[in-house]
Amino acid sequence: MTTFLGSVWWMIVSLGVLVTFHEFGHFWVARRNGVKVLRFSVGFGRPLWKRLGRDGTEYVVAALPLGGYVRMLDEREGNVAEAERDSAFNRKSVWQRIAIVAAGPVANLLLCIALLWAMFVIGRPDYQPVLGQVQGVAAESGLSRGDTLLAIGDRPTPTWSEAAMALVTLAADREDVNVRLRTAQGQEATRSLRLSTLPEGTDERRAIQAIGLVPQAFVLPADVGRVVEDSAAWGVLAEGDRVTAIDGSRVHAFADIRPLVQELGARGDGGMVEVERDGERLALEITPRLATPDGGGEPFWALGIEPDASAAAEFDATLRHGPLAALPAATRETWRLARDTLGMVGRMLTGRASTENISGPITIARYANASASRGTAWFLSFLALLSLSLAIINLLPIPILDGGHLLYYLIELVKGSPLSERAMVAGQYVGLAMLAGLMGLAFYNDILQLVR
Repeated sequence: MTTFLGSVWWMIVSLGVLVTFHEFGHFWVARRNGVKVLRFSVGFGRPLWKRLGRDGTEYVVAALPLGGYVRMLDEREGNVAEAERDSAFNRKSVWQRIAIVAAGPVANLLLCIALLWAMFVIGRPDYQPVLGQVQGVAAESGLSRGDTLLAIGDRPTPTWSEAAMALVTLAADREDVNVRLRTAQGQEATRSLRLSTLPEGTDERRAIQAIGLVPQAFVLPADVGRVVEDSAAWGVLAEGDRVTAIDGSRVHAFADIRPLVQELGARGDGGMVEVERDGERLALEITPRLATPDGGGEPFWALGIEPDASAAAEFDATLRHGPLAALPAATRETWRLARDTLGMVGRMLTGRASTENISGPITIARYANASASRGTAWFLSFLALLSLSLAIINLLPIPILDGGHLLYYLIELVKGSPLSERAMVAGQYVGLAMLAGLMGLAFYNDILQLVR
């Protein structure tokens, strides 16, 4: 229940901030161009709070915090007194109308830069890009445990998040990339990561697992947290033991234990498990036993031990810039995020990426709560990405959205006169259908993710 309430609260905060800035962009430019604003509303539906300002604008906070709007004086929406016609939106030049409509997405773009600037100045805690486990494509490409990722292609990777985001984008296109790294021995080297060999149909949201990389911070040490009663290890191993080798093969992490145990069990006899206990090194003989997964499945050989769940990953790096250096860094990051987002939209349209990447309010709420729990810098980073996404979505050439109105005005510039009322109404219906379909897909993906 606490997670649910936290998710709802942080979603309201996130959308409230972003929608307010978006609508303020429309409002500010409209006022500067002499347009009278009748209502500035954050949210839809029944007003929870409203106030009439000295400027004649009614300011409203409404019950449904999933959007907002600025209602301007417009002769197409009702009778306008003769004395106020010059302040009607439809009486303004096409360039003024373009500026007013584009101001919302531009406000979100500027907010994205500002939020990233604040994130860089505060410093976002993260994990070092040191590899803890290397398998599959990554191992075949020459990467090894203990390597530190320095750059993916031409993109520096000071933290694991930076490396992961770069790899996800490249994996979606199945593009081989040069990885600059520092080996565990301290030597710099370059490896060609053969992402083109990833299996067809690989879900880009699980690209890192498919590549075969796990950062050192996420690797559980080979410490015994619990010994299952009446198991092979019962009475042999003890809580707090650190497994160092199985039948002569070195163990670096808890995940190394299972494959070695399968080899040991397949031989049909016992083997030696080496452990560190209270500062002493012990060699203990154990014979694995067959176990069946909960819920059914193929039996597997097991010792009957569980990892130490208290050994959770802790941040060991910080992404930070000084106040001056943070501004160009924030601008570059905004450009990169915009390029990656537009690239993902293009991949979904061409079928190269799954439409499951389209998220709705449930997923937004979950990510808002998760980022807020990580700290201020992570929440600012999340808000920046959401603000940028809002700008891009609103610029899509779909009637009803800002991009649809901009399309109308561009057509007006080309033909020299506004579109007919009939054409614009038809476009509104098409836009409503497209928007309803997009929202339906987003809700479907949200529910599917919850079920999974």
